[in-house]
Amino acid sequence: MGVIGTTRSALTVTGRVINEVMSFMVFSVLDLLDILLCFVYKVADFLIEAEWKPCYCSSAKGAITSSGKILVSEQGESKIVCLCSSKVQLEDISDTLFTRPSLVSEISKSTMKEFKRLKLEGTMIRSCGKVKNDTVRSTFTINSTIVEMLQGKIGGQRSHPIPRWSDCDCKTCTSWSSSCKETLYVRSEGATDKAKADVLFIHGFISSSAFWTETLFPNFSNAAKSSYRLFAVDLLGFGRSPKPTDSLYTLREHVEMIESSVIEPYKVKSFHIVAHSLGCILALALAVKYPGSVKSLTLLAPRGVYEPVHKKWQPYFPVPKGEQATQYVMRRIAPRRVWPLIAFGASIACWYEHISRTVCLLICKNHQLWEFLTKLVTRNRIRTFLLDGFFCHTHNAAWHTLHNIICGTAGKLDEYLDTVRDELKCDVTIFHGRDDELLPVECSYAVQTRIPRARVKVIEKKDHITIIVGRQRTFARELEAIWKKTSK
Repeated sequence: MGVIGTTRSALTVTGRVINEVMSFMVFSVLDLLDILLCFVYKVADFLIEAEWKPCYCSSAKGAITSSGKILVSEQGESKIVCLCSSKVQLEDISDTLFTRPSLVSEISKSTMKEFKRLKLEGTMIRSCGKVKNDTVRSTFTINSTIVEMLQGKIGGQRSHPIPRWSDCDCKTCTSWSSSCKETLYVRSEGATDKAKADVLFIHGFISSSAFWTETLFPNFSNAAKSSYRLFAVDLLGFGRSPKPTDSLYTLREHVEMIESSVIEPYKVKSFHIVAHSLGCILALALAVKYPGSVKSLTLLAPRGVYEPVHKKWQPYFPVPKGEQATQYVMRRIAPRRVWPLIAFGASIACWYEHISRTVCLLICKNHQLWEFLTKLVTRNRIRTFLLDGFFCHTHNAAWHTLHNIICGTAGKLDEYLDTVRDELKCDVTIFHGRDDELLPVECSYAVQTRIPRARVKVIEKKDHITIIVGRQRTFARELEAIWKKTSK
């Protein structure tokens, strides 16, 4: 046993070293490729749209202020100043959008450090600016001048064309642009009057309302349909909902769009929430905002992260002292490793603005071709609504949602979970597939440790998607039981 244990340890260490070396080589090449693609897209944008599109790798402030908003950074936190209803508002954004250390940036910073050390040796310097994590941050004073700039849309800059040349311009993807009112696409079914309560369904990252309407809605009983109003939304930037090029897709924007598209126009007073994956973050935010209205929370595969220090999964990202929350979260979910493959995919999506734009250009812009080929190869044996949800988004929406929701909420989830535990009386139920490789079942148990009254139901032989797809009738009955219980 001793020899076997030693051999196993040696193989583990060897595999880890190989992964580290391969990852260093691969991501060094990708760092350079992303820089090259930055110039390629600048030229393409200028030739096709007659304007430069600011990007975060070359102009952190420019990429944000081009949308008619002001970036304010202070004490390591970044916020957006915008004018809404004649009031100045602050929106949290994730600094992972414009601070993503790479091999090239590290070499550049090391060179600059040495240069400054030689130049400033023996000299005392007082600076009113603050440098944190080797990134210079600008601090703006919010005064009447900025308000005037906001009112004038930063000197009258025009918005980018819709859709952008690298986005899909098919009827499905651009159907929202023909409407005079920018609200989310909402699919509603069920009771038309005297409903017991309403139910809001929130899909996950790179998905759509079809995740619910093609699976659960047809399988609800007649009794449920006559008792509840069912609302499934396409989140901002996904499916048939608006995909504005000047949006930063912050948590505030996502929540306010749900409010203005469902809660306010349909006069929703009390409601249940059913959310999947990333949608669980928005569900928690809504529950905290409407503590007296939410009757139950049903979370499917809530997000979590493995903490090697404590050797367990956490329902949120506990940030060590001295670490910047957003940066820590990004390194945890996207560790710049080639293995496992899910870590490699997450790293591509999080770290590389232009490589991920290329992926969207190849896949999303040409989604009709990929859908045709899929149907041809599979002889139309698979349901295509999952493909529709995956393809129907823009890079701008996916990129900002990934950073501002997944990374940017690092410092908020603990507060949300505490509020749900201490101030809300609603029922909390968590479903998780035993074979979920994207978010292991330990994530749900970790949420339960934070909210002791939460019930966790683990579904054997099901993963991140098949927890619903393939067992939609059973899950519909489970939901009905939850709603009936809370109505007593």
